Amino acid sequence: MTIQLIAVGASLGGLNALEVLLSGLPKNFPVPVAIVQHRYKASDQKLKVVLQQYSALVVIEPQDKEEIVPGYIYLAPADYHLMVEAKSDMVPYSSFSLSIDAPVTYARPSIDVLFETAAETYAEKLIGVLLTGANHDGKQGMAKIKASGGKTVVQEPSTAACPIMPKAAIAAGVADKVLPLVGIAPYLMKICNV
Repeated sequence: MTIQLIAVGASLGGLNALEVLLSGLPKNFPVPVAIVQHRYKASDQKLKVVLQQYSALVVIEPQDKEEIVPGYIYLAPADYHLMVEAKSDMVPYSSFSLSIDAPVTYARPSIDVLFETAAETYAEKLIGVLLTGANHDGKQGMAKIKASGGKTVVQEPSTAACPIMPKAAIAAGVADKVLPLVGIAPYLMKICNV
């Protein structure tokens, strides 16, 4: 089984968690990573710039209809849902789409929206990773990833700046693996045969 996408969700405390996760992925990491980090709608490119300092991979905010390719970290732009679209007759590759639909679980971008659309496209070839956060965003999306045959990883709540989001996913029974923050990148490398 070849993993084709890793979808990551983070909220309160996510900057530190993402720094740890991304710094653990090598330049030759073969799987694209899509990230939703809750942030203010007026926030600028600073988050992308900060995360790039910790990543050997290129960090970008994708454009609408941008092809999903290995070697990139795709960061949801502020105030847009980041969605995954499957190949079609019109577009011969999996791509991202951006939406200004209403917030989901009080958030835009929403972790659930990314996870659910990624599960529809990639099914068992997807890994969902849920990190620190202060609400329940991501729980429903993790359930869809699991139901579609994908793998789900949740940050061990004791290692999270805010344990509410990881605890919600664990309580819902949608976590295949619960790992301390420092254990997530090594696990992803193992699953992705790096």
